[in-house]
Amino acid sequence: MTRRILITIEYDGSPFAGWQRQDNGDTVQARIEDAAAAFLLAPVAVAGAGRTDSGVHATQQAAHLDVPDKFNANRVMEALNAHLTHVPISIRSAIEVPADFHARFSAISRRYLYRILPRRQPPALDAGRVWHHKHPLDAARMAIAAKHLVGRHDFSSFRARQCQAQSPIRTLDRLDVEMAGDEIHLHVEARSFLHHQVRNITGTLALVGTGKWQPDDVKAALYAANRSAAGPTAPPQGLYLTGVYYPPIAGSRD
Repeated sequence: MTRRILITIEYDGSPFAGWQRQDNGDTVQARIEDAAAAFLLAPVAVAGAGRTDSGVHATQQAAHLDVPDKFNANRVMEALNAHLTHVPISIRSAIEVPADFHARFSAISRRYLYRILPRRQPPALDAGRVWHHKHPLDAARMAIAAKHLVGRHDFSSFRARQCQAQSPIRTLDRLDVEMAGDEIHLHVEARSFLHHQVRNITGTLALVGTGKWQPDDVKAALYAANRSAAGPTAPPQGLYLTGVYYPPIAGSRD
């Protein structure tokens, strides 16, 4: 008998080649799978709610793994953290979920935060955790432009050329731009995202913030349905996966 455990994960993506296990780089998934194997004494697969790229951070990534029945959720969380002390990964919570639950396919919404620091002086404490944009940005203009992207659209202009999604159609439920002290924060929510979609949107809105583009230029870029029509890809270090959300899970327990 086994239990399926859903874990929420916080990590600094700086030292990792992204979430997904790969042969030529250290990844978050590989570290968690190795930690699980260390206390279960057997290989174990950890299925994530979504992939994050190299350098992208998470405050609430989600994943599931199957463990022998003698391990309850709290014991799994404590054991994983005990084997992850040497890397910037923390298991923040764990609950038992039904056997047919899937961290990726059961999710109904995902949220991201993108942090921009628009000042000439480089950050000391947040180096590697914000996009250091050396020129001023007008957050109010960016917010106006962002409204053109909310809703169901063909986001071909904002997907990476190597994106493997079958369709460029996505529904953006939220795209808010706000000042947060010296920073500009973008809050983005959708059921699913295209590869680099948030970073490409951010890079495009930054053109509006500098005054190089007008807010309506973002609408034109969207309707062009061509990657070359939009702005550059913002760097990964400002991006955070901040939440993965599910319907109420019947039978879940700590």
